[in-house]
Amino acid sequence: MSWGDYGMLFVFIALCTVAASSGAMFKPDAWYQALKKPWWNPPNWVFPVVWTPLYAMIAVAGWFVWLEAGFAGAALPLTFYVLQLILNALWSALFFGAKRIDWALTEVGLLWLAIATCVVTFWPISQAAALLMLPYLLWVTIAAYLNYTVLKLNPSAAQAA
Repeated sequence: MSWGDYGMLFVFIALCTVAASSGAMFKPDAWYQALKKPWWNPPNWVFPVVWTPLYAMIAVAGWFVWLEAGFAGAALPLTFYVLQLILNALWSALFFGAKRIDWALTEVGLLWLAIATCVVTFWPISQAAALLMLPYLLWVTIAAYLNYTVLKLNPSAAQAA
């Protein structure tokens, strides 16, 4: 493995850091604290604790695919990879920034599909990469259900802006 290969790992880490920065820019605020939430809603401190290793796994997964096939050989899987990062960043902006629980729910469904597509398209190239994406898919499944539950518990807040 060359230094250039490790340089690309840095690129994948940087991409994930950019996506993660949305969560730092759009944080839970008084509006979110006032919403009704289900009994199983994790405390706020859990989210960065969970997301940090998830972003590391997402970065390594993309890097593994690139190592095995390059951009040309993995154009479709890496396109879905970038798409899921964009959708990942967009969710916080919609939910916490725009306070659109309804739009965030639709968007998290698209995120889930993009992650699932990454798993499926990564598998033939790197099973390790596909497996690294599974905890992320599980967490987004939980987050989507939480988003749905918060929407159902707060129907009048769905379109608050």
